Amino acid sequence: MNDISTWDIVRNLFDGAVWTLALSLTAFVFGGLAGLAILFARIAKHALPRRLALGYIEIFQGTPLLMQLFIIFFGGSLIGLEISPWIAAAIGLTLFTSAYLAEIWRGCVEAIPKGQWEASASLALSRFEQMRYVILPQALRIAIAPTVGFSVQVVKGTAVASIIGFVELTKTGSMLANATFQPFLVFGFVALGYFALCYPLSAYARTLERNLHGARSH
Repeated sequence: MNDISTWDIVRNLFDGAVWTLALSLTAFVFGGLAGLAILFARIAKHALPRRLALGYIEIFQGTPLLMQLFIIFFGGSLIGLEISPWIAAAIGLTLFTSAYLAEIWRGCVEAIPKGQWEASASLALSRFEQMRYVILPQALRIAIAPTVGFSVQVVKGTAVASIIGFVELTKTGSMLANATFQPFLVFGFVALGYFALCYPLSAYARTLERNLHGARSH
């Protein structure tokens, strides 16, 4: 079955890239929301939420993403839940993303001078109000570049989802390589697809970092 044209290969890989982008956006958006909640728990005054957040982060940072996807995808069937590859991949990457974003943002929050906390506390602001009106607006400026940079890791992490049958760019490439017997051509296009998705994000992160460092130096 070597009658598939180069255009057919490119068209099918483009469809796979769309699913890669959709999974990346889903994981990044929901992982960001969950990561923000974990951030608040991580810097809470009480020890219990801090310990729970730290345990969550250590679990998802300390275990391979592939293993996490396997547990979610195959573990559901053990308790009678049929989970599709798309749902399993979205859940797995969301949890993975949230753990890393929470730690990235925690570092940015802790980079804010303690005097900002003390000044906002003197205004009788609650912990949440301190974060919302004083700390997070300043931390956001520091967090933009590493957050955009991490988004590249999320895009590349979607390739692992091919192991559980989710048809994204890598899985599409594998199927096309088996059908056409042209693995070098197919995976060359796959590599170009990931480059097209990741390079703009990397370049944007570097530009943001330069601009933000330049703004701070003035």
